[in-house]
Amino acid sequence: MKFKVLMVGKTKDDWIKQGIAVYLKRLQPLAKLELVELPDASLRTSSDIRQVRQKEAATCLKQLSPEDYLVLLDVQGATKTSLEFAAFLASLSDNKNVVFLIGGVFGVDDTLRERANACLSLSALTYTHQLARLILVEQLYRALMIQNKRSYHH
Repeated sequence: MKFKVLMVGKTKDDWIKQGIAVYLKRLQPLAKLELVELPDASLRTSSDIRQVRQKEAATCLKQLSPEDYLVLLDVQGATKTSLEFAAFLASLSDNKNVVFLIGGVFGVDDTLRERANACLSLSALTYTHQLARLILVEQLYRALMIQNKRSYHH
């Protein structure tokens, strides 16, 4: 299975980059994972938030092909335990390109919600968008370890 993570904005904190790198290395024998940082739109006034979301959505949609299975990460999404997340990934065809999308700081435009095949929340807690990247990559690794009956998940 191939995974791609689309992320609006840059990962700025070195410790987050290092954590992501650890899990990318661990994932190599299990799955192909591509991380794509997309530019965030600039905000000139508070009334521009809708326009920022629309611009970012247009950028994200250009990265998707019609056959991609899009999983939107959103506070309004369904929550899953790690075991449920592993089962969710296992239920997807091995031929699918699974794309996870972490939107910008102002959330995502409704066009992305409409395009999404699934909408998940990482937690009822709020995380920074940078930290959500690390959490997602770790959960992908955990899910694949669960699927492969390896001892990482206790």
